[in-house]
Amino acid sequence: MTLRACRPAKSAPITHRSTSVPLLYRRLPRICFDDRRKGCEYESWADDLDRVVVALSRQHFAFADALLTRWLVRFRAAAPDEKGLYLLARSHALLGDLGRDRGAVRGPLSARHSYAAARAVFTQLGIPRRVAQLDLSLAVVDEMSGKLEIAARSYASLADDERLAHRDRARARLWVGTALSKDGRHEYATRVMRAAICDFEDLTEPDDWSVAHQKLALARRGAGDLDQALRFIDVARTSGPADSPMQRVRLDTAHGHILLSDAASREDGLLVLDRAAQVAAQYGLVHQLRSIGSVKAMSEGPAGPRQR
Repeated sequence: MTLRACRPAKSAPITHRSTSVPLLYRRLPRICFDDRRKGCEYESWADDLDRVVVALSRQHFAFADALLTRWLVRFRAAAPDEKGLYLLARSHALLGDLGRDRGAVRGPLSARHSYAAARAVFTQLGIPRRVAQLDLSLAVVDEMSGKLEIAARSYASLADDERLAHRDRARARLWVGTALSKDGRHEYATRVMRAAICDFEDLTEPDDWSVAHQKLALARRGAGDLDQALRFIDVARTSGPADSPMQRVRLDTAHGHILLSDAASREDGLLVLDRAAQVAAQYGLVHQLRSIGSVKAMSEGPAGPRQR
């Protein structure tokens, strides 16, 4: 019996025109292609989060909500890796910003709920700076909810927290003054706010410097010093950015509040507040609308909720 040598079967060479997948690549684990696709999705996710930041700065809430929902729904049932968890936490933090700017500070769909979710993930990832930033955001929600003493204590602690950058610490110091002023401690608030203004000047942060003068103007109004209040609100109006609806509403609300405090300028104050209310209603700034209503109520009778 003779044995015949087995001849290898001929295979067609793979050319640049072939649609076949080369054997070398077919033998690679499929996870390589999955990782590449996941990396592309993560890049798209990060790009969309940058777009959310811009949309929120312009109060384009519906668009920001749509972008965030797109990614949160897509990865809700997935088991993301560390990069995916980071993007998930950022998404929840921005969802908190969206809720805060809309005035949703209570309930399961509130800013507090979203911030807490983001904080839990950043804690899991071991990123202390992000955790501290979420602590600062949660303190803002406390202030907006009327928990002024709790907010002031949180701000004071975070103003000296080295996990935060210098700018965030200066903002925390300013917001100590905001909470104290709302609570009727205007002189102490004034001293704290002046210190924050010096910090912003040293840090070359003109926008924060301008906002601090707006807050200081309201503190001086509360103390009964209308001349200083008018001077500081003029500084804020002439130096600060008014390119977003939110900032325009805040400036006009503070200005109208001060004008209402003097019988001679009361009518002007009402006109300014009406203008602010129209913009707030147009852009869905619910918390600002409540603040404007409170300011008007305070000018007509017993003090109601204080304005941020």
